[in-house]
Amino acid sequence: MLLIGTLLLPLSLATVWARSELTDTDRYVATVAPLAANRAVQDAIVHDVTNGVMTHIHLDGLLRAIPRAERAALLKRFTRGLREFVGKQVRQVVTGRSFPAVWTGVHRTAHQALDDSLTASGDAPVTLDLTPIVDRVRHQLAGNGLGIDIAHRIPRLGAEVVLLRSPDVPRARLAYRAVRTAAPVLPSAAALFLLAGLLLARRRRRALICVGTGCAATAALLAVALALVRTRALEGLPAVIPRAAASAYADTLTGSLRHGVWLVIGAALVTTVTAAAGPPAVRVARGLCAAFGTRPGPT
Repeated sequence: MLLIGTLLLPLSLATVWARSELTDTDRYVATVAPLAANRAVQDAIVHDVTNGVMTHIHLDGLLRAIPRAERAALLKRFTRGLREFVGKQVRQVVTGRSFPAVWTGVHRTAHQALDDSLTASGDAPVTLDLTPIVDRVRHQLAGNGLGIDIAHRIPRLGAEVVLLRSPDVPRARLAYRAVRTAAPVLPSAAALFLLAGLLLARRRRRALICVGTGCAATAALLAVALALVRTRALEGLPAVIPRAAASAYADTLTGSLRHGVWLVIGAALVTTVTAAAGPPAVRVARGLCAAFGTRPGPT
């Protein structure tokens, strides 16, 4: 019973985290909200949106009066300057006061779409719709004063990032349902097994030491597993996704789980040390009290 309870403990932590963070829209939105002010995330958004804007701006027609021999060099300089201008405008949007509300709305919509997709049938892909951000950029560029209708060239549709591809939806749905089913059961089962094992053990102090050591070890293994999964997930991302932004997102999303793991490790080690030093500590206290001529209170 003690062994089963010890093994169920890290699974309980993982499923409770997954249920609270990944299946609860309000909790998820509150978790990722601080990322709106993260510099790496802002840089990634500025880079992606600027690239999206520049792909729809064609300057060849503006250079028809320039001799063909000089056109290529001038086009390169003009494009570089225009990219810098667009990037500054996008950064003003991303660092503006209203951006956190836009960021929250985008992620709330995406999470609700993910939840609807995983609770229903079908294999439609799940996307992160960036249209609200692009709309703010379009408004920012509308009065640019360059004589170029940049805002009109930005498409109103197709501004999205695929979060879950169609082939991955069935597997994600199975994991989603497993988490929703196991999260309410595993913590109670782990607690019952640990409590029953301690009550039935003949040498409870030794059993408590074993439980504390085992819980600390399994929680540490979970921490190692999280680090390995994080590394593998970041290495498997496409090259177009900035690693700094992906790292910030992963660390923010798993922050509560890592905090819970370290709390379990600390509590388990304290329990182990306290149980191991219980009777000797009492004898030492009695010896000190006798040496100073006082009588210890009841223990």
